[in-house]
Amino acid sequence: MELLQVADTVAREKNIDREIVIEAMEEAIQKAGRSKYGYEQDIRAEIDRKNGQIELKRYREVIANDDEVENEVAQLTLDQAKRIKPDVELGEFLIDDLPPLDFGRIAAQTAKQVIMQKVREAERARQYEDFKDRVGEVINGIVKRVEYGNATIDIQGRAEGLLRRDETIPREPLNVNDRVRAIIYEVREEARGPQIFLSRSHPEFMAKLFTQEVPEIYDGIIEIKAVARDPGSRAKIAVLSNDSSIDPVGACVGMRGSRVQAVVNELGGEKIDIIPWTEDLGSFVVSALQPAAVAKVVLDEEKNRMDVVVPEEHLSLAIGRRGQNVRLASMLTGWDIDVITEDQESERRAEEFKTRSALFIEALDVDDVLAHLLVAEGFTDVEEIVETPVDELNQIEGFEEEISIELQNRAANWLEQKQNELNEKQEEFGISDELMNAEGLRPNQILILGEKGIKTLDDLADLAGDELVELLGVGKMTIKDANAVILKAREHWFAEEDAAAEEAVAKAEAAAAAEAEENKDNEAESASEDA
Repeated sequence: MELLQVADTVAREKNIDREIVIEAMEEAIQKAGRSKYGYEQDIRAEIDRKNGQIELKRYREVIANDDEVENEVAQLTLDQAKRIKPDVELGEFLIDDLPPLDFGRIAAQTAKQVIMQKVREAERARQYEDFKDRVGEVINGIVKRVEYGNATIDIQGRAEGLLRRDETIPREPLNVNDRVRAIIYEVREEARGPQIFLSRSHPEFMAKLFTQEVPEIYDGIIEIKAVARDPGSRAKIAVLSNDSSIDPVGACVGMRGSRVQAVVNELGGEKIDIIPWTEDLGSFVVSALQPAAVAKVVLDEEKNRMDVVVPEEHLSLAIGRRGQNVRLASMLTGWDIDVITEDQESERRAEEFKTRSALFIEALDVDDVLAHLLVAEGFTDVEEIVETPVDELNQIEGFEEEISIELQNRAANWLEQKQNELNEKQEEFGISDELMNAEGLRPNQILILGEKGIKTLDDLADLAGDELVELLGVGKMTIKDANAVILKAREHWFAEEDAAAEEAVAKAEAAAAAEAEENKDNEAESASEDA
């Protein structure tokens, strides 16, 4: 009974199944039995679940007379077995009772190690099962130890979580025995056991804190649509009410700011802007950039970018200290945001107007009045004129069908001429067709690269982002767009590597199959010779 009491105690302390502990004990006793009677022996131990009695037995398998005996101490031929037990059958085991073990110091130590190892494995399995479905949950824990800024958190005595330095709030002191709240953002099963990763800087942590503090969010009346954080400094959260009678911002702020202040205190004084969410992106970004006043928002949906125009006196407010305000607004909306003043926007528009007008004057051989009219109607390049139906062109003030058709003919001729020039330049510079079709680059940019020695897709893929920007000229491409172009150019490398790896695996499998077939033939030949 003493063994069963120990098993009950261990199972209760480690919060694991009692049966697992007993099985670990049986395995330890088996190991000790094999060390005494021989490791080749098939020794099995069984602990009676009612009285704790230990039974140690030796098993010997009965095999056919013409089968090869692989293990003389654990196997018997049928003839040998019948001398011991006349009615024995093929495949049966002969079972011999062994005397109880007298554990020596080394055997006891070995048994203890086996039991502890099994218990640890069971504990790890239990921890993983307990926490794998709790990702996104806020937990309370106590700091167990701190090493180089990384804190190990005891989670209610059931497991340990890792709060890495980069997942803590900057300048937040963490000392042993401090109580902390954090979110479980990842649970991984590794060789050394389940790893539970915690975070206090993750945006979702702030969202969960608001869910705990604001009943309307918990009940689903108010939704948190987006969160952006600069941990320890400032954050923005966008909320939407599903009930028109409830103000989402007011509900999150609470009476005299009590609700938002509770979150601020937990986050170490982090300033939080609560913003009403709307599907109108222009209105949403205006709210997100508060307290700056926004005069105009210009969207570029193809590039997922927007220009936000603000008065000169509000430029610093919109950008924020070290770009914090516009960076958080960009994270909140998911768009790249450029903040410019009204004067800068006017200059940019005037420059764009001038450039587009010059393009139409050159391509269509028209006067500046007609070119200005096309730009004012929203045309940005010659291709658009060719692709626009004549009926739509006729609707432009002062246009008739004859003028519209003539403009389209001139545009088509100009494009054909430019394509011929492009083909000649491609041949002159020796630019490959793959490079000419590279995504993210315009034909004139590809010609610039070709003139400077970039002639193939591999040449482009070999470049770094800053090198591409330098080759094209300052202001012609952002470093972000350059990196995207280069990554796209490198895709065929990865495809080739995958194909080569698959081919190597196929060859290895074919070689292994051929070798197995050859071994099989050799074995058959040897058996024939023996016969």
